[in-house]
Amino acid sequence: MPRFSPEHWRNLEAVFVAAGFRFARQEGSHRSYVKEGVARPVVIPVYREVPVFIIRNNLKTANLSRDDYFRLLSQVK
Repeated sequence: MPRFSPEHWRNLEAVFVAAGFRFARQEGSHRSYVKEGVARPVVIPVYREVPVFIIRNNLKTANLSRDDYFRLLSQVK
């Protein structure tokens, strides 16, 4: 099974957009994405390497599994 590793913010954006999220707003270097049925927005910082703990927290917020994440990430890359 693949391990989580830091990712560029554009890759994460593509993963969440592919999962049905849409860009809502940006404040400074943080972009928010929303989806109908998900209570909280997913916030992606505009970093070259987004840390693993932020990726995992966003997956919990989005109700995405580890398998879903790696499947979508492989489609994006």
